[in-house]
Amino acid sequence: MWSVLEKRAVSRNLWRLPNQVQTKYEAWKRIVELEGPWGLRLVKGFHDEALQGEWRGFRSSRLGKKWRLIYVVREMRFEVYVIDINPHKY
Repeated sequence: MWSVLEKRAVSRNLWRLPNQVQTKYEAWKRIVELEGPWGLRLVKGFHDEALQGEWRGFRSSRLGKKWRLIYVVREMRFEVYVIDINPHKY
């Protein structure tokens, strides 16, 4: 079983997100808790990918066309730490 931890700012501002993003985030959390972060690769809608550059070591998942979730995996503790949920800038 994996734990999903949220940065304090994420948990405080979660209610401000659109309803469909909140619903997709809850589904994302359930998948990670049951399957681990590798379970996200089985669901193509999340487009889970490793980040590069200054964000090297972090991962990103899509919660919609505009919204991204940034997280880091701590394998030794079986934890996923959610850093931010934000609208992606194109």
